[in-house]
Amino acid sequence: MNLSSFVEAAKPLGLLGVKVNRGEELIGEWLLEGECRRNIYSATKSFTSCAVGFAVQEGLLSLEEKLTEAFAGDMPEHISENLEKATVRDLLTMCLGQEESFLMAEQRPALIEDDWVKLCFQIPFVHAPGSHFMYSNVGPYLAGILVQRRCGCDLRSYLTPRLFSHLGIKRPTWEEDPMGNSFGAGGLFLTLTELHKFGLFCLNEGRWNGKQLLRAEWIRESARQQGAGPYSYLFWRGEYNSFRADGKYSQLSIILPEQNAVVTTVAECRQGDAFLHAIYEHICSRL
Repeated sequence: MNLSSFVEAAKPLGLLGVKVNRGEELIGEWLLEGECRRNIYSATKSFTSCAVGFAVQEGLLSLEEKLTEAFAGDMPEHISENLEKATVRDLLTMCLGQEESFLMAEQRPALIEDDWVKLCFQIPFVHAPGSHFMYSNVGPYLAGILVQRRCGCDLRSYLTPRLFSHLGIKRPTWEEDPMGNSFGAGGLFLTLTELHKFGLFCLNEGRWNGKQLLRAEWIRESARQQGAGPYSYLFWRGEYNSFRADGKYSQLSIILPEQNAVVTTVAECRQGDAFLHAIYEHICSRL
């Protein structure tokens, strides 16, 4: 696949590298420089989604669990009606019911309190769960915390034998909270190729090298629109019936099931909408 028109459009926006697969075949690649691990920011959330999927698969948790039960020791003194209704599923959809974003990049270094879990539940649950879209790091962070509490190790250690080792991803750096928990909403560092492999894993519906690692049903459910926004289970929905792991500055792995394709980029882009449009126009439309 000729990527010259895409590179021409996206390089001025900060493109550093792109890989395109149709099925198992790499049909296009462009790199500005040699690969190194970079912060994939919120694309991390999609890995946390898979961690939740593995935990569900292993019977460690259920999406129907009430948060008041799953986090019983972290609840505020007054539990509102909306918080009482919230479930683990609501942690994955950006429709938790809170009206403000929290634990975002610029907020975390300034926090005095070390127990971020308790802080998350102090934010008012203004809306009924599932009714109001608000992009925030609270849901994926708490989802990651719950997996870690149930499995007894951090997310990196949990995903290593289940996912990372199969994909050839060796002990990646992952941001931690002050208590030493993996930060499920961001801070995972991967190369372009490593992120692209994750996209291929999702395209193959949890199958890798002939082995079903994660149930296909979980990947399919994770890709469907959930709740009130353009979001699924910690993946964004997009054009061409696609879903994607999406991190700040255009760290993207876009899965296109109908075209049997994956497009992955790393970048330093401050114009994300224009960058995504360039992918749709110059790559996805030609697959």
